[in-house]
Amino acid sequence: MLIAARNEEDNIAATIEALLAQDYPAHLFEIIIVDDHSTDATASIITSYREQGIKLLQLNEERPLNSYKKKAITEAIGLATGELIVTTDADCSMNPFWLSTIISFYEKNDYYLVSAPVVYFDEKTMFEELQTLEFLYLIGLGAGMIGNTHPSTCNGANLAYRRDIFYELKGFQGIDQLASGDDELFLHKVAAKDPQKIGFCKSREATVYTSAKKNLASFISQRKRWASKSTHYKRKSIVVLGAIIWSFNVFICFSIITAFLNPFYWSVVYSCLAVKLIAELLFMVPMCRFADRLKLLWYLPLLSILHIFYLIFIGIAGNSGAYQWKGRTVR
Repeated sequence: MLIAARNEEDNIAATIEALLAQDYPAHLFEIIIVDDHSTDATASIITSYREQGIKLLQLNEERPLNSYKKKAITEAIGLATGELIVTTDADCSMNPFWLSTIISFYEKNDYYLVSAPVVYFDEKTMFEELQTLEFLYLIGLGAGMIGNTHPSTCNGANLAYRRDIFYELKGFQGIDQLASGDDELFLHKVAAKDPQKIGFCKSREATVYTSAKKNLASFISQRKRWASKSTHYKRKSIVVLGAIIWSFNVFICFSIITAFLNPFYWSVVYSCLAVKLIAELLFMVPMCRFADRLKLLWYLPLLSILHIFYLIFIGIAGNSGAYQWKGRTVR
């Protein structure tokens, strides 16, 4: 199991405890954590678990990189000895059956890569609950596309892939100039080899839990980072699909503006919103049921409207300019 951590002193101990509590035989897995130039107590906390088998690898790059996380993962894989690489993040938690569930799914189906659910939890504000609902949409979209052998998205907080496949595909070569994409862009490299060798482990026991962003600024920064890799997708059909969705929301926004000048366009707005909301409701009901978050569906009408302006903004902002990530300015 691999984790790339930077300034995670508030979270890393709980994550390590969750990993050590896995019911999978301890002699069959190793835990490697890469400290990415942390300026807090992250490294010392990791070191305190040395006697329990936790391996610490510290990056010491003299030259600035634009992709420290990919470098961290590559170094960790070089140190790893196992057949299957399982990645998660330093601010995550999981139940004791997480690892065994993923490995069982992997062995049963002989996959190259396995994606699994990530869900926000312990929401304290309406803003965090809206994020949970929106994030479930993204996870569901990724699962559905994988199931239809058209993989588009996954999340590095809950991802597994064969070590030999990583090296066969030359790791992150060709995508290492981007700060983000250690998950999705590598997924696309595997999909180019054989999309049927990618699976989604739909199981509550395989779910990883993490926290939503506390404020709007950190949320926007995160989503700009995620959106920044979209134009680098190798499968142009996915780029075209994203462009169609973005254009549909632009059309709705344009129709709203036009409706103030010509009331006829309100019928167009209402029709588009109705189609959008019904489609999202049909999609989100099973997702919310899976995550035990059915009560969040009350937010769907509000989120559906907010999502129009959010997608337009993030589609532009995510592909232009710099953004902040882990205390660094990234382009």
